[in-house]
Amino acid sequence: ESRAIGDEDRMGKLEEELKGARTQAEDADKKYDEVSKRLQQVEGDLERAEERAEVGEIKIVELEEELRVVANNLKSLEVSEEKANQRERDYKEQIKTLSAKLKQAEARAEFSERSVLKLQTEVDRLEDELVAEQEKFKAITEELEQTFAEMSGY
Repeated sequence: ESRAIGDEDRMGKLEEELKGARTQAEDADKKYDEVSKRLQQVEGDLERAEERAEVGEIKIVELEEELRVVANNLKSLEVSEEKANQRERDYKEQIKTLSAKLKQAEARAEFSERSVLKLQTEVDRLEDELVAEQEKFKAITEELEQTFAEMSGY
């Protein structure tokens, strides 16, 4: 009888441990989902910034494909809390890297836009200068023709 009580106690402890392990696994899944959602947000931001800058488009496609493969592999390998925590750390580093790339892409886009604006301003200025010079040339030509006409008329 005392053996049965001991077995029941052990079973109770094992059930508690199992419940605790399930809770930990559920918490790890929740953390994974949050990190995964955040990763998807950052990917979208990065794509938009890269489109504006039109730089690094091929690299983004490769990273997105790699992330999809990693995410699918990681989903199938959810075995323990430590593995889930490692995935969480990996995703946070990827988010940091993608955020840094996003900032770089936005900076390149802003620089490009400023450069285009400066160049357009210079083109406008040169076009105005060309029109002014053409008008001066036309005026000089007309004055010369008038002078020749006056000279031939005398």
